Amino acid sequence: MAVVKVKSHYQLTLPPQVRAKAGVEVGDLFEAKVQGRTITLVPKRLIDRELALALGEVKRGRVKGPFPTAQATIRALRRRPA
Repeated sequence: MAVVKVKSHYQLTLPPQVRAKAGVEVGDLFEAKVQGRTITLVPKRLIDRELALALGEVKRGRVKGPFPTAQATIRALRRRPA
């Protein structure tokens, strides 16, 4: 078990073995959850709103393709919506 110390600005440093085992990289985001006196850090990925909307369209099957060639893709893009 690794022990960490709270620094003057309430910062914690994760020991190298903990970072390696968890796959933590510089810039990673975490959600802090508190239950009683227990703090749990959960990795999070933030997603752009427009990307989230686009992924919703994909999940609903509202996509075209895949296309066999770049020209076929361009032709599909130039067609008017039905």
